[in-house]
Amino acid sequence: MTKRIFLSSPHMSGNEQKYINEAFETNWIAPLGPNVNAFEKEMAAYAGSADAAVLSSGTAAIHLALELLGVEHGDTVFCSSLTFVASANPILYLGAVPVFIDSEEETWNMSPDALKRALEEAQADRKLPKAVIVVNLYGQSAKMDELMAICDSYCVPVIEDAAESLGSSYKGKKSGTFGKFGVYSFNGNKIITTSGGGMLISDDVDALAKSRFLATQARDAAPHYQHSVVGYNYRMSNILAGVGRAQLEVLDERVKARRDVFDRYVEALGGIEGVHFMPELEGTYSNRWLTALTLDPDKVSIKPYALMDALEAENIEGRPVWKPLHLQPLFEECRFYPHAEDDVVSERLFSEGLCLPSGSNMTVEEQERVISLLKEYLLN
Repeated sequence: MTKRIFLSSPHMSGNEQKYINEAFETNWIAPLGPNVNAFEKEMAAYAGSADAAVLSSGTAAIHLALELLGVEHGDTVFCSSLTFVASANPILYLGAVPVFIDSEEETWNMSPDALKRALEEAQADRKLPKAVIVVNLYGQSAKMDELMAICDSYCVPVIEDAAESLGSSYKGKKSGTFGKFGVYSFNGNKIITTSGGGMLISDDVDALAKSRFLATQARDAAPHYQHSVVGYNYRMSNILAGVGRAQLEVLDERVKARRDVFDRYVEALGGIEGVHFMPELEGTYSNRWLTALTLDPDKVSIKPYALMDALEAENIEGRPVWKPLHLQPLFEECRFYPHAEDDVVSERLFSEGLCLPSGSNMTVEEQERVISLLKEYLLN
């Protein structure tokens, strides 16, 4: 069997062991310590935010962001539909009700048109959402100017789910810094990783201080163990934070490597009729976390799942585009707003889309192996 080519495998810098050794040598093993503090400061400096709180996952970060915004049982929260379930699960943790918003073509992300209609109807019903979760898919920023303007006009706060877009930018500003809160993920398949972990960022320093309090079991300031509110075990260990510090040092290199992978795919396959790669909105810079494309069913005979099976037969991992959350059994009762009455963009992207191996540690030779197989099927 030939060596497996993964969709997006971890890529160590070689400097992680230095920070891990420091944690062991100083006995800072718990979910606090010098690496935790430094990782927060370094991430805030990189993003250009006032502060950051490092947590056990991006999901935990969304959960705390919603709680800090006062989301409670029975409230509504709007969320991008074309995303991983982790974007919306925390809404359910709090007993709130998700309302899903479709994508638009230029970014594959939340449609300003659909969001505007949804907020107009919510205002007419006197039930505006407590928050809007805008997801930046596969590294591409959503249309943040338009989305923020719409939300600001209704005084609804935005949580920017930048789990997939760390290292991307929108009109010169780092992804994740547009809403009241921004969220990053350091899962094993992300552009940088701590094995598992996440970060909550904001310019509201007091809110992030409260997030740390909630993330450490909400222990009150008392000599004994006293608790007045529900807390969570959401802080990252000092060891994993050390891994994150080393990873952050090479983030820009990882972005360049992923963009180079994307460019090679486009150069080799972009001229094939019916093959369309995920666009990059003018004025934005995508980290190209995953190279994603669509296959026009009127011009390409093979379907995405069949092509994925062909890749798997050669020990190459491919994945479909996220199945929209409004189509998931978990959310079948939830309301959904399409981009237009006769145009459901997220469903089309799901039916026609495919994600290709995109790791920053994938060699040119490995990518050529993928490209050769893709050409074999796409040109027949």
